Amino acid sequence: QVQLVESGGGLVQTGGSLRLSCAASGRFFSINVMGWYRQAPGMQRELVAALNSGGSTNYADSVKGRFTISRDNAKNTVYLQMNSLKPEDTGVYYCNADVCGSSMADCPYEYWGQGTQVTVSP
Repeated sequence: QVQLVESGGGLVQTGGSLRLSCAASGRFFSINVMGWYRQAPGMQRELVAALNSGGSTNYADSVKGRFTISRDNAKNTVYLQMNSLKPEDTGVYYCNADVCGSSMADCPYEYWGQGTQVTVSP
């Protein structure tokens, strides 16, 4: 079982910045992809950014140039630096991890964090 613990959400004004963190713990062989999704009220959950073990990134078009995803493999932690925040960035941000369990053949397993609220005021 893998636990993902998020932190760093909060209330910020338009143009401000926040940094989200997500630490993975538990029993797993490797983490293949870690990423962030968000869900605004009444909307479906959408991918914000993802980073695989090889260092490749994937960003939603709406956040390109403003958000940066990074990872500390030694700490099994992924970060999302969010700059130039807009009211439309408001939502609950969820950490996601795609892991291998006991070996490279024991894949994939997907886990979610509990979510952290980000609110951007006009």
